[in-house]
Amino acid sequence: MDFKYGVDSRPSFGATILYGLQWLMICIPVVLTSTFVAPEGQTLFFTQKLFAVMGVTMIINSLFGHRLPLIAGPAAVLLMGVLAAAQHGGSSAEIYPSMAIGGVMIALIAAFGLMRKMQSLFTPRIVVAIVVLISFTMAKPIVGMIFSDADHQLLAMVFAVVAVVAMAVANNLLRGVWKSMVVIVAMILGSIIYYCFVGFPTEFVADSAPRQLFVGGVEIDAGIVIAFVFCYIALFINQVGSVQSLGEMVGAENIPARQKRGMLVQGAMNVVSGVLGVVGPVDYSLSPGVVASTGCASRYTVLPAAVAMIALAFMPGAVSVLLTIPQPVMGVVLLFLMATQIAAGLHMIHTTSATASFKDGLVLAIPIMFTTILSFAPQSAMQTIPALLRPIVGNGFVMGIIIILPLEHLFLKDKKQ
Repeated sequence: MDFKYGVDSRPSFGATILYGLQWLMICIPVVLTSTFVAPEGQTLFFTQKLFAVMGVTMIINSLFGHRLPLIAGPAAVLLMGVLAAAQHGGSSAEIYPSMAIGGVMIALIAAFGLMRKMQSLFTPRIVVAIVVLISFTMAKPIVGMIFSDADHQLLAMVFAVVAVVAMAVANNLLRGVWKSMVVIVAMILGSIIYYCFVGFPTEFVADSAPRQLFVGGVEIDAGIVIAFVFCYIALFINQVGSVQSLGEMVGAENIPARQKRGMLVQGAMNVVSGVLGVVGPVDYSLSPGVVASTGCASRYTVLPAAVAMIALAFMPGAVSVLLTIPQPVMGVVLLFLMATQIAAGLHMIHTTSATASFKDGLVLAIPIMFTTILSFAPQSAMQTIPALLRPIVGNGFVMGIIIILPLEHLFLKDKKQ
């Protein structure tokens, strides 16, 4: 594929800024849709820290890590880990140190050259399962966001159907820069339309709790640590896939070395995230679509977006305005993004022939069903589970991974394997 600018090309200053603005329009929604796990009364400062971590991650990776035009955002698998642990009584002092431990784990895997051995465990079916399980696990928080306004739930339901269909149509019809703007435009227009029905806010978001730069205290809960280990296994696959797909697309040299450097950066920045008490980063796999549509593969074009995100971290007023986007609109955007995730998984099934038989389909279907059921399991049922196992069993995504690994490699193993 021919590009106007290659990976190491340096576009003019004006072109770099324009391409950077495009990346920024993608980065902002990625951060904003991850703020629902913020500690109560600290949403504003939590979001500022997220912008800073993601911006720094993008700068380091584009210049010294994998050196590719990839954007970083809060990892969905870690969002689920935080949410599941918090729902079952986990505190920030237990959750975020566990995240830091996970960051150390993937950094060590990269540093000691264990990435290829890890990758051999993940067959196409397991990779598809990870992609799809993320979306199914996010269903419960998405439902909570869409119907968060008890006085306008019918409006929220109608709005969700119309908005998601409109986003899908726009995503199908638009090309180039406009295609990548669908989510941010949906957030802006969706907020205006929604507020036209329920009334516009009279004040912006502000924190009611004291600001904490670092996580308050360190407590180790073995169950939460184990749950996050499985979350980081999924993050590992996500990161490898993002670098591999874009690297091959742009014809980058020495992809294994880029993989190693990129994973080291992600590991280090996940440790930083754990210390700061925010969700850790991962490179998003939507970058190849943006690169293909613009014809620009230069890694330097993500730098303006990264710098702007760091600047936003020091502009609480601007972040406060961004956070006025209503929860139902955020939920609808997340619904669309998770639908695209499922679509990507279904496409992978086709391209990799991951379900060539009924047995192959069962390998995928069983963990998906367990993930969905456990995600909506009543709290009373979870309380009957021993405290050590509760963070693991209570995390539908983690249980899905635990179930599919023996199904794929032991109980329903292909004879040719």
